[in-house]
Amino acid sequence: MDATFDAFEVFEIAEQIERNGARFYRKAAQLFDAPAIRNMFLELVNWETKHQEVFRDMKKQLSDKNSELPTAGAQDAMFTPKAMAGLAVFGIKPDPADELTGRESIVDVLKKAVKKEKDSIVYYTGLREFVSPQQGKDKIDDIIKEELRHIRILSQSLEQRQ
Repeated sequence: MDATFDAFEVFEIAEQIERNGARFYRKAAQLFDAPAIRNMFLELVNWETKHQEVFRDMKKQLSDKNSELPTAGAQDAMFTPKAMAGLAVFGIKPDPADELTGRESIVDVLKKAVKKEKDSIVYYTGLREFVSPQQGKDKIDDIIKEELRHIRILSQSLEQRQ
């Protein structure tokens, strides 16, 4: 029997990833007085909020359609529902904003942010295997591209400080 994802669970996890990402960046912005750093983190908050809205809209569109997403196939065992849930680092683990104590350097925060963005990309790459073009695969591709852009921005900022 093929395992299935409940589409609402998949997109709720994706929404939570983005919601937690926005909270992480909002808290990071509060930790530093430098306007350039603060603005970079606040811009990331805005992008994560927009991504959350995309996933909310995708979930809403599915409400009138089939609420299950087929699995990618038995040969792709890494894309099982259990494995996908485990990949949702920003989503289902404790609030990542709580990881920021205020004692971290900007380098520490940037490194954490890059890792979390990479983890999000892994989740979305797996998610896209379950989403058909009709269900919005191109939107997930767009979000992956934007998350890659976030990594570039964060990495450039990190390189300037090391």
